Amino acid sequence: MSNFYNKVSLAYTKPMNKRMTLQEISQANQWINGENDTLSVNSYGMPQSGSTVSQRESSSFLPVTQPASAPASPVGSPVSQLLSDLSNITLDPNWQAIKSTVRERNAAMFNNDLMADIYFVVGNPGHTQRIPSHKYILATGSSVFYAMFYGGLADTKEEIEVPDVEPTAFLTLLRYLYCDEIQLEPDTVLATLYVAKKYIVPHLARACVNYLETSLTAKNACLLLSQSRLFEEPELMQRCWEVIDAQAEIALHSDGFVDIDADTLQSVLGRETINCKETILWEAAMNWASAECSRREIEPTPSNKRQVLDSALYLLRLPAMSLEEFANGPAQMGMLTLEETVDLFLHYTASNKPRLTYPTKPRIGLKPQTCHRFQSCAYRSNQWRYRGRCDSIQFSVDRRVFIVGFGLYGSSTGASDYTVKIELKRLGHILAENNTKFFSDGSSNTFHVYFAHPVQVDPELFYTASAILDGAELSYFGQEGLSEINAGCVTFQFQCSSESTNGTGVQGGQIPELIFYGPISENH
Repeated sequence: MSNFYNKVSLAYTKPMNKRMTLQEISQANQWINGENDTLSVNSYGMPQSGSTVSQRESSSFLPVTQPASAPASPVGSPVSQLLSDLSNITLDPNWQAIKSTVRERNAAMFNNDLMADIYFVVGNPGHTQRIPSHKYILATGSSVFYAMFYGGLADTKEEIEVPDVEPTAFLTLLRYLYCDEIQLEPDTVLATLYVAKKYIVPHLARACVNYLETSLTAKNACLLLSQSRLFEEPELMQRCWEVIDAQAEIALHSDGFVDIDADTLQSVLGRETINCKETILWEAAMNWASAECSRREIEPTPSNKRQVLDSALYLLRLPAMSLEEFANGPAQMGMLTLEETVDLFLHYTASNKPRLTYPTKPRIGLKPQTCHRFQSCAYRSNQWRYRGRCDSIQFSVDRRVFIVGFGLYGSSTGASDYTVKIELKRLGHILAENNTKFFSDGSSNTFHVYFAHPVQVDPELFYTASAILDGAELSYFGQEGLSEINAGCVTFQFQCSSESTNGTGVQGGQIPELIFYGPISENH
């Protein structure tokens, strides 16, 4: 085992004065995920001698507090007040007597100078915080700290500089090691994930990933994708891709998109299943290029933007745009050479098309899936009527999906035009709505109506789908409805909605179909 501690010490003690490299993060991931053939770590993050069985982290975690308010100190109260409280606790020479558990006594030592035998100067120069700690507690919670203090290359310094870690994140780590508590904040969770990886604290790292997955939206998906690639978190990366593919337009227009790294940009621009028009990807690439020019302190001229995009430019599928889109967009922006512009116009118009350096095939995008909730439909007897009343149903899913729109029944008395207002709500809050039209040909087919953008629907929560139709009064309606339906690898649960005033329920009525994007197989 001494070789292991020497290895950890070399890998992590030396980089205390610099940010972890990708190789070091990868090495930390291997130990966290139990991929090291000769080492398994127990629930305290310590090596188990003689173990050769790789270990995955348990799915059970300590409670994680996720406050919605602005970030506070890592312990939920002002730091100055916390330090004052701790000092008052341990000023009593008999303070141990009022602490009934080891956890309470260790918590009293958190961020406390009393008996501290190591200090960390954490943060960038000029913004540092000196944090007292206790080697024994740190070493029992992290194999890196054990190697640092008790391994073959143990550090004898009384003060260690950690410039690559934010003080708030470091205190969150210490709070977990001292108190068995995890409190994460939106603004510091990525920094906390970094420090948990750096010191190989698996439970804290997994809690951070879980937090990020539950707070994932189209507006932060691209930035989280960039970070998850850095931290080598494949499950989080997959969740990010699901959101980006389904809600591409929102994700690419988000403020965070321009801050992603160049490798992530290439991954996005080369994505086959991203679900948006090519003009949206072009605009996103131009916005990123302008931001990158600013980061490099150069003028965002067309030539400079092309330079910073480099090979990523050739991942844009310009020939997949319409002629009008190309002529009014890329052709006039000065980003393309004259030869490229001429060749692209010839590609649109000439029979003998030139060879292009840009991919010509449109992206595949996502294939919509449909949840059919009725086994049959009917008309004539018990006619279904529209009188401006609401048809509504509640549903939940067991996996994250993105609702694209609804399938609706139309006229049972011949062809008719309909106007319809569709809504998707959660706890009375409107997530999406659309006032649109569709034509019913008088058949029993369903007719699809869509929202402007796919709407994220999270698992184990109930949502309300509603429709108010105006057109031919007599309509087809569904029968033999099911309360549970498997659509692909997603399970839908249905229940009646109190908002339904036109008779729609689980057993029968309107809104026969939910159209959605979702995983297409268990492997995804």
